[in-house]
Amino acid sequence: MTDLKLLALDAEDLEVVSAHVQDAVVRVSDMGYARGDRRFALLMNRFDWTAELPRGRGLRKRAAMHFDAVEAVRYAGFDPASPEGVLELLNIHFEPSEAPSGTIELRFAGGGTVRLAVDYVEARLSDLGAAWAASGKPQHALD
Repeated sequence: MTDLKLLALDAEDLEVVSAHVQDAVVRVSDMGYARGDRRFALLMNRFDWTAELPRGRGLRKRAAMHFDAVEAVRYAGFDPASPEGVLELLNIHFEPSEAPSGTIELRFAGGGTVRLAVDYVEARLSDLGAAWAASGKPQHALD
């Protein structure tokens, strides 16, 4: 079992990273913005879509992700001060403005979002080594 380490430097790279973090579970208290470092970071339990375990359960891995060159952060649809809040990450999307700047949006189930105003795309995702059998494979209704 190899630990994943990805770097995203443009919108296309970010789509690849987004696919690997789809259905990650994130505690609100495990997200934060370091204004002085211009970095937004989060810890997550990501679902490893490439791993196959018996009975279709899948695998969860502890992972860290951070975004650099962040000018501002906006939260919507959840209380960012809630220490017990838990979110399910659906995807990450980059909306360009004046190149290379734009907005990176982390979209969560139930409509919550984190919007990062960035000077450019630079994101890193790294597995932290811990892995365990998932209780089941995430499923989504197709509307």
